[in-house]
Amino acid sequence: MTPTDSDPDSCVAAGDSRLRRGGSLKFFYGPMDCGKSTLALQMDYNHARQGRHGLVLTTIDRAGPGRLSTRIGLGKEAVEVDTGLDLRLLVRDRWARGIRVDYLICDEASFYTVAQIEQLADLVDTSDVDVYAFGLATDFRTSLFPAAQRLFELADEVTRVQVEVLCWCGRPGLLNARIVDGAIAREGDQVVIGDTDDSDDDTPADVRYQVLCRRHHRTGDLGPAARTGGQLRLV
Repeated sequence: MTPTDSDPDSCVAAGDSRLRRGGSLKFFYGPMDCGKSTLALQMDYNHARQGRHGLVLTTIDRAGPGRLSTRIGLGKEAVEVDTGLDLRLLVRDRWARGIRVDYLICDEASFYTVAQIEQLADLVDTSDVDVYAFGLATDFRTSLFPAAQRLFELADEVTRVQVEVLCWCGRPGLLNARIVDGAIAREGDQVVIGDTDDSDDDTPADVRYQVLCRRHHRTGDLGPAARTGGQLRLV
């Protein structure tokens, strides 16, 4: 029997034990380069090795649509999450075709819509699907992404990824700075992909991201290389 969102208790009454254990929603967050996508792939590997069946999802990955990639060279095919995708229907479609879905690995979850975060919570609460979400907490202005905020509010567990990322000064890097034409940006769209031409006058805007400590994010100091006209570290 496949559990339904409309009457989750009927599954237990009919002898389906899935809801007796209950699923969980876990959110792993941190700045760029802290290993979130690597951890996502490791989590998928560990669950699959124990005979569980899951789906890997991502959006706006650096490798392009339908691919979860890491900066250390690991990668895997993934379901591309666009703004119109209903994650509950995605799982139900698998069930309808006889495909088990025990868990979801959701990379770049901070770029999902708030409605999609609600859908993930529905899958946990009514269908006993475990959800492991990975993403940034704050944008280049240090404001919470709406989806990340909802994950903080709804998740059963919230964990900062512990792989240390350093600012150029050697302090822990906590915040993601957007660098446009060599200077830190304070205004603009919340989501802009790096290394893109987003200008209106046909002049390429050099868009990069760099992890900084709070002090240097607030002051806009990108380090000695930037001050002397050297090459910024690309992240």
